[in-house]
Formats: sequence, structure tokens, C-alpha cells
Amino acid sequence: MASSIIIPWIFYIQILAISSKAIAAVPAIIVFGDSSIDSGNNNYLPTLAKCNFEPYGRDFPGSTPTGRFCNGRLAPDFVSEGFGLKPIIPAYLDPTFSISDFATGVCFGSSGTGYDNYTAAILKVFPLWKQVEFFKDYQTKLRAYLGDERANEVISEALYIISVGTNDFLINYYNFPQRRTQFTIPKYEDFLIGNAEDFIRKIYSLGARKLSLAGLPPMGCLPLQRTLNLKNPHSCSEERNKVALEFNEKLKVSVVKLMTELPGLEVLHIDVYELLSQLITQPSQYGFEFAEAACCGTGLFETGILCNRLTPYTCLDADKYVFWDAFHPSERANKIISDEMLPSLKLAFL
Repeated sequence: MASSIIIPWIFYIQILAISSKAIAAVPAIIVFGDSSIDSGNNNYLPTLAKCNFEPYGRDFPGSTPTGRFCNGRLAPDFVSEGFGLKPIIPAYLDPTFSISDFATGVCFGSSGTGYDNYTAAILKVFPLWKQVEFFKDYQTKLRAYLGDERANEVISEALYIISVGTNDFLINYYNFPQRRTQFTIPKYEDFLIGNAEDFIRKIYSLGARKLSLAGLPPMGCLPLQRTLNLKNPHSCSEERNKVALEFNEKLKVSVVKLMTELPGLEVLHIDVYELLSQLITQPSQYGFEFAEAACCGTGLFETGILCNRLTPYTCLDADKYVFWDAFHPSERANKIISDEMLPSLKLAFL
């Protein structure tokens, strides 16, 4: 009788031990990229690409405009929580956080940046090479805080989230002549892929091994791009969506190549295009009422400084909208996307 009671408990304890070991396999979430993941680093830059004012952050804990381009939390925040870590990823430049906070998660991202250094220069934000410099500085502080052995474990076992590339097309290529005179779109895609590979090699050389690499979203369906689509007003720009799909296919090929070349590197390509397309094309299935226009203002063009506390018509309930502003998903959309990502991330990295 006693043995029949003990055996299930031993089994239960083993399961708990396995679960704890699995969660511990990802001790930190480390984030690079643009406004899709920036949790507030641009607050400390003299740039227009920031949003540390209302109504941004109105659904964030404490109703705080943190610098996230959203009404609340971003996808990396939800991924962190899903891995049993803290529910927010702090910005590295935020002075209210310290290395003790960053030890389990940190964001080096900068809104408005891209794989192309020229993209970052347009809005005077941090290019990827500068984000790598922040990562080096972080490692020095982490080793001083945890000791070399434990810090090296965190660096090698952390999950690295990378989300960037949309601005290279929508802010840079389509709006300024410099890259258009140098590259056709296919050649520019190749140029960006080369930069992406160089970036991954750099963080690999610094210890990164587990990477979640997001592709481009259906950028022609962002509310701002619908507004700018003069050929077919308020419809998605199929030409820009086609570019996103082409780039994503090249990125997938690049991922396979890098994993072959770099021992121990694991990269999971995240198909953001498909995830967001589902919300846009079938909003009611996910509980949304609006997918063509955003919550802030008219929802047609307002983003950044054009989405402020004085902007008229801003919706009362952002949960009904796929997009918070004309460029960025709402918190609820971010939560749904991260929930869709989590099983694949856990399967790949736990």
C-alpha cells in the first residue's frame, strides 16, 4: 500500500525536476531589433522615433508610456513570461533598471533601425552595430555581477530574439533615393541578407547560440501603407507584400546556411508574415472587429508623435483592433502572435 503511494509521488517529483531543468535551459531573453521589440531605448535619443507619451502605454501595467510602440506589452514581453521569466523585458538604457534586472532579460533594440546602417541614420537611432556594442558592455557587467562561469552560461543558453528589416523598405528604400539608385529591390534584399548574416556572426562570436529570427510582416497591409496605396485606396499593397515574401524566403535559406557554417548555432525562423496575416484577413476569428484601421486617431496614418494624448478619435478599447497605431500591432495582437510562437520556441530551445 505504502509503495503504491510513493511511486506516483516519485514520478511527480521527476516530472517537476524535468520541467524545472527545461525552464532553466533559457535563463534570459536578449532582444535586438526595431520598434517591434524596442522597450524604450529610444527615450534616451534625440529622435522623432519614440513614444514615451500618452496614449502609448495606456494598457501597460501602471498605465505607463514606456517607449514601447504599443498600448501595452510587446511580443518579447509575453515570450519572456511564457518561459517562466519576468513579464517585461527592460530597455538597456533605462536608468531605473540595473544588471540584476538585465540578468534575466534585456532589450538593446532601437525603433526606426534596420539591417542597413543608413536606415538608422535617417531617424538618428541606434544601428545594429551599436546594439552589438551594448551587448558587449552588458557582458562585462554580467560577468562582474554573476562571475565568469555563470555569466557565460547565461549568454550561451539565453534565447536571442531578433526582429528587424521592415524599416529598411518602408522608411528607407521607398522614401529616399540613395539605395534605389544603388540597388534594384532583389539586389537590396540580397544586401540586407548579407548584413543580417554579418550581424548573426557577430553575436555568435560573442556567445549567442539560440536565435529566434523574425521575418518581415505583411508590410503592405499595415494601415499606413493602405493609406498610401493610391492605386487601390485602403487596400493592401500587394507589391510590398510580395517584397516581404521574397525577402523572407531568402532569409530562410540564409538561416540554413548559417547553421551549417557555425557549430552549435540554432536559429528558428519566425513566420511573422503568416501570423499577422491571419489576424488581418480573419479578424473576427480572433475576436477583433477592426483590421484595416488602427486604434489611435483615424487609424490611417497616426504613429509616433502623430499619435498623442490630444489626437482626436482614438478608440476606447484597443482589444478590438489588430493595430494600435498605423504601423504597430496592439497589445492583444502581440499576445496572440507570441502565444502562436511559444510552442515552436519551446520545442526548439528547451
